Amino acid sequence: MEDTIQMKLFALQDLQYRDFQCKLMPTISPDRVIGVRTPLLRALAKELKGTAEAERFMAKLPHQYYEENNLHAFLLEQIKDFDQCIAALQRFLPYVDNWATCDSMSPKVFKKHHAELLQQIPKWLASKQTYTIRFGIGMLMGHFLDEDFDASYLEMVANVTEEDYYVRMMAAWYFATALTKQYETTIPILEQKRLAPWVHNKTIQKACESYRISPEIKTYLKELKLLMSNKINTNKM
Repeated sequence: MEDTIQMKLFALQDLQYRDFQCKLMPTISPDRVIGVRTPLLRALAKELKGTAEAERFMAKLPHQYYEENNLHAFLLEQIKDFDQCIAALQRFLPYVDNWATCDSMSPKVFKKHHAELLQQIPKWLASKQTYTIRFGIGMLMGHFLDEDFDASYLEMVANVTEEDYYVRMMAAWYFATALTKQYETTIPILEQKRLAPWVHNKTIQKACESYRISPEIKTYLKELKLLMSNKINTNKM
């Protein structure tokens, strides 16, 4: 039962780590954080994989603790059937309430089902829920910037209008990564000032922090930076 899983999580508690984690997640109340390191959570997910206990745990939403959400994400990652994974993901995404849980969730089965995954991503990007949109952008970044890349995917992210900080930060991360992998196709979007000013400038900042971009390109990117008043709290992440 879920209470049993809570007992297992509290047995792994690291209070010093909990305090560190809370500083990184301003959207999560500290009383919802137990303080369990990620490798221990992943090990617990492997231990619970395929058990009736895990099935009951995943069926009962919402969870009380941040670590329960992460454990749910790690159990979900292990589902081998694509359709089952998507169904489980659709149930869980509305309850994802922080960037750390969102970004740590990357189902293994997606690597072999890019065509099917691509059909799901526009639905996530059209969501009204912050972390569902963020997850969709993350899937485009993780699966479609290499051999399966298409310029239309850049447009999908450029057309996201959600102004939440955590969506815009992921969009900037996506375009900065795209500059490292698909520079010639991505740079016109910045040259044409297609992105919201904050996303535009944050993309340039992140790209200039990357060791995969040459000093010459970094100099050029800095020339494209926009002058603006920063109205978004950038101290969240």
